[in-house]
Amino acid sequence: MPQSLSAALMHLVFSTKLREPWIFPEIEQELYAYLAEVFKGCKSPSLSIGGDKDHIHALFSLARTWTIADVVEEVKKRSSKWMKTKDESLKNFHWQGGYGVFSIGESNVPALKRYIANQKDHHKRTSYQDEFRSLLRKYKVSYDERYVWD
Repeated sequence: MPQSLSAALMHLVFSTKLREPWIFPEIEQELYAYLAEVFKGCKSPSLSIGGDKDHIHALFSLARTWTIADVVEEVKKRSSKWMKTKDESLKNFHWQGGYGVFSIGESNVPALKRYIANQKDHHKRTSYQDEFRSLLRKYKVSYDERYVWD
């Protein structure tokens, strides 16, 4: 029987609800490690995870047997529950309802890894909203501004 093989690299971006600055420096590395474990559990290993106080970027390899929506749902659901256990001030923590996910080619992996690693510096100059709009334009995703934010 022939094998079924795939190589689908995804750039996932999502924010906290209302872009609240809930990703505290004290827990962000632990959060990224936890997210990596969730991706691994979805058979979709992460290659890079980072972000800033109000959002996450993840580069991962999508499993052949998982849909994007199922991976994102699992990542956001499990990490939201995890965040609520980290500090009393996070008991009302939520991710935004939506997300952006973009396919990339293998040749773009090094540049995207650098981009994710440099999020803190990047956001000294650019807001999350402007960054997300820029990604939508870059990947030629049509959108209606009224339904992008929550």
